[in-house]
Amino acid sequence: MNRDRNRAAAAGALFIVATTASLLGRAVLLDPILEGVGFLAEVAANQDRTAAGALLGLVAYFASASIAIALYPVLRRYGEGLALGSVGLRLVEGVLYSLGAIAVLASGTLARGLAEADTATRVSLQASGDLLMAVRSWAGMAGTLAFYPAGLLYYLVFFRSRLIPRWLSGWGIVAVAMGFTASILVVFHIILPMSAPQIVLNFPIFLQEMVLAVWLIARGFSRPAASEDAR
Repeated sequence: MNRDRNRAAAAGALFIVATTASLLGRAVLLDPILEGVGFLAEVAANQDRTAAGALLGLVAYFASASIAIALYPVLRRYGEGLALGSVGLRLVEGVLYSLGAIAVLASGTLARGLAEADTATRVSLQASGDLLMAVRSWAGMAGTLAFYPAGLLYYLVFFRSRLIPRWLSGWGIVAVAMGFTASILVVFHIILPMSAPQIVLNFPIFLQEMVLAVWLIARGFSRPAASEDAR
């Protein structure tokens, strides 16, 4: 029982670390630098900030993948296939997001060549930088397409097992469906990335994960409704 309590607290802490590091790395440090034409000049002038943002991104992605790993020993008792699927998908998510962070670090390498480059070389470097940012963008989108099904799998186990209140797991199921819908709409260019519709559709899962994190840290897992395996 103490182990399960520790696992719940660890998972809750990882939710907070992943979200905080992602917001700081992207919204605070990277987006003001990487958005706009000719961003390599901004990267060249803010190389420490760019590197810090990319490293925070890696922290966020490793923490995200670790959430499902921390939950797995408990969730497997109530749905081993679903629990294992969530681990696999969150690992895929972490790998894809990490590609985006590596693309940001690589843009710093390109930016260091700007100072001594002639006009033709600058154009070539900027084109390469634009390609890296396209990789970052699409790797991030592919990562979300792994995240939402992963979340759905462990929220289904939570809902069946009553390890957390059903209102909380049910909220998670609805929220991941909304977020997945937003990602599909972006893929088919129906809405723009980071547009108001995408933010609105993703806000419920952001809020739900923070509530879940606090619940797991403060309360841990509830006593299951039944002790038998629910697979």
